[in-house]
Order: sequence, then C-alpha cells, then structure tokens
Amino acid sequence: MKSLMSFALAIFMGMASLAMAEEAPRRGGTLQSVLWPEPPGIMTGIYTQSSALLPTTKIFESLLTYDFNLNPHPNLAESWEISPDGLKYTFKLRENVRWHDGEAFTADDVVFTYGDYLIEVHPRARAVFERAQVSKLDDHTVVFELKEPFAPLIRSFDLCCLIVPEHLYKGTDFRKNPNNLAPIGTGPFKFDEWKRGEYIHLARNDDYWRDGLPYLDDIYYRFVPDAASRALALETGQMHIATQNDLELFDVDRLSKLPHLDVTTKGWEWGSPIVWIEMNLRKEPFSDKRFRQAMMYALDQNYFRDVIFQGYAKVATGPVHSASPFYEPDVPAYRQDLKKAEALLDEMGLKPDADGKRTTIKLLGLPYGEMWNRSAEYTRQALRKVGIEVILEPSDPAGWATRTRNWDFEMTMYFLTTMGDPALGVSRTFLSDNRKQGVLFTNHAGYANPEVDALFNKAAVSVDEEERKQLYSQVQKILVDDAAVLWLVELVWPTVYNKKLHNVVTGASGPNSSFADAWLAE
Repeated sequence: MKSLMSFALAIFMGMASLAMAEEAPRRGGTLQSVLWPEPPGIMTGIYTQSSALLPTTKIFESLLTYDFNLNPHPNLAESWEISPDGLKYTFKLRENVRWHDGEAFTADDVVFTYGDYLIEVHPRARAVFERAQVSKLDDHTVVFELKEPFAPLIRSFDLCCLIVPEHLYKGTDFRKNPNNLAPIGTGPFKFDEWKRGEYIHLARNDDYWRDGLPYLDDIYYRFVPDAASRALALETGQMHIATQNDLELFDVDRLSKLPHLDVTTKGWEWGSPIVWIEMNLRKEPFSDKRFRQAMMYALDQNYFRDVIFQGYAKVATGPVHSASPFYEPDVPAYRQDLKKAEALLDEMGLKPDADGKRTTIKLLGLPYGEMWNRSAEYTRQALRKVGIEVILEPSDPAGWATRTRNWDFEMTMYFLTTMGDPALGVSRTFLSDNRKQGVLFTNHAGYANPEVDALFNKAAVSVDEEERKQLYSQVQKILVDDAAVLWLVELVWPTVYNKKLHNVVTGASGPNSSFADAWLAE
C-alpha cells in the first residue's frame, strides 16, 4: 500500500510539475494590439485620451499600482508611511531605476513631476497635488506635506499621474518639448517608432529595474480604421488583444465564443467611466435648467445600455459611479417621459412651429468609432421627438479635444473616468474654480454653484468617512436636479484577447497596466 501511495504521489507530483512547466512564462515574442482611434500623442499627462493611455502606460510608471479593490502596492516607491494626522506622506524610492536614456531616476524626478509638471498639464492631477508641498529628503526619499488632510491622496498615483524625467523637461515648454515625440520613461518598454496612420512600436527595455522582465520582445499598436477588419484580425489571430473603442460591442459576444479568444470586463475599477453629454451652460437655451431636464426626459438611457452598448453598460443616475462607496441612489430620476419633456419646453416658451420644431442645437460627437456615431444619431432622433432639432458636428480626436477644451461647442459627448473617490475624478467637472479654458477634462460647461463648491471642498478634506458620504449625497442630489450634464450610462468595457496572451488583466488598471509580466505562449 505504501509503495502504491508513493507511486501515486510521484505521478501527481510529475503532473503538477508538468502543469507548472506548461504555465511557466515564456520569454520573447511580439504582442500585436489593436489601437483605435490613433491618439494625438502619447506623452503622459498631456495626452489623457483612452487610446493614448494604452501605449503610454508601458513607457512611464508611477509610485504605486492598485489591485482590483484599489489597494495600493509598491512600484517606483518601494515603501511609504502616512503620519497619524494624515498630513505627511513619505515615500522611499527604488535605487536601481534608470530612465530609457540611461540617466538615474531620483527624488528630483518625483518632486518635479508632482510639484511642477502635472500641476501645469494635467487637470485632475492639479486639483490633487496643489494641496501638497512635495520635497526631497535625499536622492531616494520624498515627502508630500498637506495643509489639511486629503484621504484620497494615496489613491492618486494612478496611470494618469506617471513620472517624467526632470532632466529633459525642467525649464522647458512642456507641451512643445521635442521629447514628447519620442517619450522617455522608466517602464518595461521603450518608444521605438511611430509610423503615422499605421502603428506605434515599443521595444523591450533591457535595463528594466525588475529583474528578468519584461518577457515580451516588443509591442505593436496597430491602427485599423475599419471596425470589421479589427474584429477579423482578432478572429484570425493576426492581433492578440483589443479593448475599449477597438471593437464594436455587437462583435464581442461572437468573438467570445471562438475557442482561441477570451473576454474579461475586469480592470476598469480605477476609472469607473461614465458616458455623458456636456452642455455649454454659457449659452441659451442650455443655461435654463428646464431645458436640460427636458433633454434628460427625452432620452432613453435603457436604449443606450441595451442597443448601443450591447449590455456592456449600466444606466447612470448621476455624477458618481455606482461602484463607488460614495454613490447615492436616492436622486431625482429621469426615466424617458416625452410629455414631461414637452411640458418643460412649453413652460420655457419654446413652442413648436408648424413643423413641430422648437429650437435647433449642435452636438459635437466623439470621433471614436461607429458606436459613438450611433450614440450621437440616437440623441438626434430622440430629441427630435420633442421638437429639438440637433445638428451633428463631425470631428477627429485632435479636433474634438481642441474644441472641447476651448469651450467651442454647444453640446459635446464623451466618457470620463470618475475614479472611486469623487475628490479624484468627479469634482473637477463641476467646481467653479476649475473652469480652465484650454485644459481638457475640466469644467468645460461653465457650471457654477457655490453650494456645490462648498460641499465638494468640505468632503475632500474630511477624515470622517460617514461625513464624506453625507456631503457627497447632498452634492449628487443637487447636480442631478440641476441636470448639470446629461448622464447616460456607466461603461463596462470588455477586453478581448488571445488565450496565448497571459497576465493581461492583473489589477485595477487592466490593459492599461505596464505589461511587464505579460507573456505569449507559443
């Protein structure tokens, strides 16, 4: 019996060893990724559109990374301490890190990035890091000192707040720096080439600080304009991965049934994206709350969820994502009701003419593919039913960004990462002191409400979790009643990938992670 058990154990151990050998990461290989649309640039902080982040996060890194529950983990910071009063954050940096040009990574780079660079170029980072004084204790220790507590700070070192080289950017015009065309980071992959209209090529960083990584030799991000061709490239194995706007969502279920492909919706916990239509409240009739409410009643959010986004979405009820611990469900509801919409328009004096038309407005659509074109077209059809004629304005990614940040729109459609904490990703859209013309993803609409400002500011510095929930509950009720923007749906992005590709989604940033430990089986 003993020898039989030993024999069985030997077989089991042999099978386990074989399984482990089969799962051992393989070095080498070229990852082929779809990327659409082609981004206007990939310099971190300056270009924050979704298509820019995918390659950017392979080149640059931050102090921390986050798991699916948004708990922080070491990255360029190997450890950190937070003072009992919540006013001092001390980070110990890794000592064996080099920039892609060979220069050493030091505390100077961190102080410059969070104390200067991001303050100027990044709207959300500015709202966070203006609260802190960043200083250097020694070459590998930095301190963030706050005048008042700001609990969300530890969750602020995300993929939009990546560190840049001081020696290449200090004293320059950040947006015109020639290094923006060939970014230099500390990440597992180096920028190699951008062939406009075709691809971005990243090559392995052989001097990466994590021993033995990355596994991949290189990554190609290929621009394929036609949605059907992008799906076909995955189907035939020419491409290994696609996510976000890369695929038409009606293709995802079909692709998920193919034996060589897998699908996951994990990895967007950090962003909590919400689709909405922003209105320029400086202009009539958008300045009238009744007009905004009428449009909310005219739109069918279920149609966006079920038809346009193919179920990869959830009806949005306000500015805070339902996954957030600060979400307030008890807000005014805008379920489609054409009679309510018409009554509000009548009350405003916008009576229909002989053709049933009350007014004409313009919508700047998001130029990220057919899904967004259908969203804009449905909006036009839905508002026409209550006498609002919509003129659709086409654009390209760079043009959309330029017009939106310069307030050159009547209505503009997009999706925004709202983060898990309203102080990080929500308040920037509504705070009156964040009306920054020329800066993307700020308060483009021109919304201003002193009560909302006070609630957001008080909640940001409170250290009492229950008090913060109550404050954010109040602010959500006000903003939803004001119809400050037209909330549509919360996005649930699918990532479709070849089963040969391993370690695709390992944390809250999903396919926007560094891919240092991603690998391809033969």
